[in-house]
Amino acid sequence: MPALCRDCLTDFDAGARCPACRSPRVVAHDELFTLSIAHMDCDAFYASVEKRDRPDLADKPVIIGGGRRGVVSTACYVARIRGVRSAMPMFQALKLCPEAVIIKPRMDLYAEMSRAIRAMMLDLTPDVEPLSLDEAFMDLTGTARLHGAPPAVMLARLIRRMRDELGLTGSIGLSHNKFLAKIASDLDKPHGFSVIGAAETPEFLHDQPVSLIWGVGQAAQASLERAGIRRFSDLLRWDRTDLIARFGSMGDRLWHLARGQDMRRVAANAPVKSISNETTFGIDTATPDILDGHIWRMSEKVADRAKAKTMTGRVVTLKLKRGDHSLLTRRQALREPTQLADTIYRTARGLFDQVDHKAPYRLLGVGISELVPETTAEVSGDLLDPQARQRGKAERATDRIRARFGPDAILKGRSLR
Repeated sequence: MPALCRDCLTDFDAGARCPACRSPRVVAHDELFTLSIAHMDCDAFYASVEKRDRPDLADKPVIIGGGRRGVVSTACYVARIRGVRSAMPMFQALKLCPEAVIIKPRMDLYAEMSRAIRAMMLDLTPDVEPLSLDEAFMDLTGTARLHGAPPAVMLARLIRRMRDELGLTGSIGLSHNKFLAKIASDLDKPHGFSVIGAAETPEFLHDQPVSLIWGVGQAAQASLERAGIRRFSDLLRWDRTDLIARFGSMGDRLWHLARGQDMRRVAANAPVKSISNETTFGIDTATPDILDGHIWRMSEKVADRAKAKTMTGRVVTLKLKRGDHSLLTRRQALREPTQLADTIYRTARGLFDQVDHKAPYRLLGVGISELVPETTAEVSGDLLDPQARQRGKAERATDRIRARFGPDAILKGRSLR
């Protein structure tokens, strides 16, 4: 069976240790040197950057997040052993791990490290599809002649380079499609390298829970359970037409994934699907003026990002989370796509006014989706709002003034609430 030492990159026939350096960090698989679709996931990325810069934190539980009222962005593996997870409310994380060191995110630094890692990936292949700052798909098909080594060797070299040059580690999943590569990268964290070959795919998936599917959250899982579907083996008993009739387009996707089939290509320039911004309040609030001020500020930030990306959105979304963590989401399609803060704010505020405000809120978010290039943005105006075009012109003028004299050159009164 082909094997590879992940430390010295020696390839050999399978064994417990590398014959060259005696390292036990060996990956072996029948298809090791023929597979080429990979998923790389950094290990507890934000926390690992902080621990790298502060060696005194090496053995301590570290949580990256924004105070007691926020949520966990990332937790190191020491904290994860105590049950701390990403997106967990901070107060709950501190109950599980009261001795944790809390660090506010340094997003600029994390983005810089992400760019450095991305550059290393691009040295291997132009087909890199980022999912976030700390993970990406790679398609290394046809790169063996270029590098003089199969994809598995180059992936192990990537992780070694990340460790040596950046002081960070990651885990590799290698398979024959994106679905399985992403699953594989999570099988042996941290600092892992896992392979799921084509021949073993049916047996590997058979008894796995459907929650393993990326994108199947609690609501989708509950819907599947009501249909008696808990594992991949349950999915295999359903006809494709019946799954589609019951679950729509998701049913067709489930039918294919149950058989380990995923035809999605690694998209090097996958389009942005939405632009959003949200904030968690220090104290739950139901004060209308305060909430209105936040809706405006969120709308401005979304508009600024849309303008920077030269994109517009056809749908505006408002997100509200109550003190009991129940979530409300409201969406409205626009007559014409927009990138204007005024339009986003008025739409989001209208959605807010439609909600029955029974309790104070701990989180508010505003976003746009169904993005299209800005050349199609709001060219005809709104017949029901004759002043919309004039407000749009005023906002563009404000943008030009801020670009020249700074972001605080002009402020709206509602932004001070």
